[in-house]
Formats: sequence, structure tokens, C-alpha cells
Amino acid sequence: MSTPPQPYAAPQQPQATPDWQLAGASYASPIPVRRAHLGDALLSEWTKIRSVRSTMWTLGVMILLMVGLGLASAAVVAAADTVETSADDVLGLGFFGALLGTICVITLGVLTIASEYGTGMIRTTMTACSSRSRVLAAKAIVFFALVFTLTTVVAALVGALQVGIVGADSPSGSAWFKATVGVGLFVALLGLLGLAVGTLVRHSAGAITIMIGLVLLPLVLAMFMFAQSLKDVQQALLEYSVPSQLVVLYGDSVAGGSGPTGWDPLWFMLVVTGIALGGAFLSLNSRDV
Repeated sequence: MSTPPQPYAAPQQPQATPDWQLAGASYASPIPVRRAHLGDALLSEWTKIRSVRSTMWTLGVMILLMVGLGLASAAVVAAADTVETSADDVLGLGFFGALLGTICVITLGVLTIASEYGTGMIRTTMTACSSRSRVLAAKAIVFFALVFTLTTVVAALVGALQVGIVGADSPSGSAWFKATVGVGLFVALLGLLGLAVGTLVRHSAGAITIMIGLVLLPLVLAMFMFAQSLKDVQQALLEYSVPSQLVVLYGDSVAGGSGPTGWDPLWFMLVVTGIALGGAFLSLNSRDV
């Protein structure tokens, strides 16, 4: 019985041995290898926050509200000849735009981390950076720096335009500082509070709803407390609500009484935000993603 012919197979060429194996040396990667640090996390979070559409929309609307309402208020005051406005009071016309702008900042603060939980990207983030505290710290630093810088610049621009429209004298240096840097710090801290709540709740819509309630609910409740026995509670809600504290940075408190004055709203917001961020760090390190 004859053997069937076998198909022709071309002879295989021997593979070239890498030079490093011939020399007996170990392989060294041309890519530098080093330990990751906070700077890497900051760069990563900066890339995220400037590349997503939510940043453009929320901060863009905030700028439109601050500029539009600020200039509209100044135009109304300038057109009313019977209204007498002091130099320092002119800056207070920017309150309305800044108050509505805080809603945009709160939304962005929540979305900075809660959106990653919604899409599942938080798992990728935590895999790339095993230190959860470093991730949250980087998010907080990048968010705070961006919002503070933008809010301060816009507040200063709106204030200068308002003084020009109304035709008042230039406000004092302390009034300028509070209405620009003070407002920028307050709004940025309020946004950080939203980031902390987003970390704790891990749900965008829920965290945004909670933050809007924290901003508006105390003032709304105080407006409907007519009983004499609730006068002290009503006064406290009026004085320590977010809108009333923002007014203090522009001038005097609308609630009167013994409420926050000067830089008190900033310290109050700093303490509240610090406590919330502390809880967010503990929650992030103790819960699964």
C-alpha cells in the first residue's frame, strides 16, 4: 500500500534572537517607571473636567446669569432717578446672578463624581489609581480651583460694569474684596459641598435635589412660620440660609438680628463643607465601588 503524497511545506526561517538576549542582559523598558503621586491624579481630573460637556454648560449658564442679571439690575437702578445707591451698595446688585449661579455650581460639583458612578467609570478610575483618597482629593482641588477662579473673575467684571452703569463712586477696597474673592470662595465651597454629597449619595439626581433643598428649603420654611412660638426658629432659618449668608458678603444681612456678619458666612460654610468632605473620604474608603 503506497503512502499518499504529503503537501509541500515551506521551510521555516529561524526567528532572530533579540540583541538583549544574545548579550545576556535583562530587558529595560524605554518608558520611565515611577510611583504615581497626587500630581498625576490632578492632571487626570483636570483632563476629565475640561473635556466633558457638563462643565461647559453649567459654568456657561452661571456666567450668563451673573453677567445678565447683574447688568440688568444695574440698568434698572440707573434708570430710576429716585433710587439713591451708595458706592458699596452697587456691588450688591450682583447678588441675584450669583445666587442663581450657585445652582449651576452645585450641579457641576455633584456631577464631578456622581456621574462616574452612574456610568460605571468610577471602577476604571479606582483601578488606575488605587488610592481612593487621592482621587477624591484631586477632584476637590481641581473643582475648587476652577470654580473659585472663574467666579471671582466674573464677579469682579460684573462689579466694575455695574459701577460704570450706575455712575456711582468706586466702592471701598474691603467691599471689593468681599464681593469678589469672598463670593468666589463661598460659591466654590458650596460646590465642594455638592461634591461631598454626591460622593455620599452616589446618585446625580438625588444629590442635586438634596443640595437644592439645602439652599432653598430653610428660607422657604421660614417664610411660612407665622406662629409666635416659632419666631426664634424662623429668625435662625432666615439668618443662616444660603441666600442670606451670600447677601452678607455683598453687604448687610437681610434678616437683621444677630446673624452672620463680615466674613462669618465663609467660616460657617468652610466648617460645614469640611465635615461633609470628611464623611465623603470615610465613605469612599469603606464602601465598594
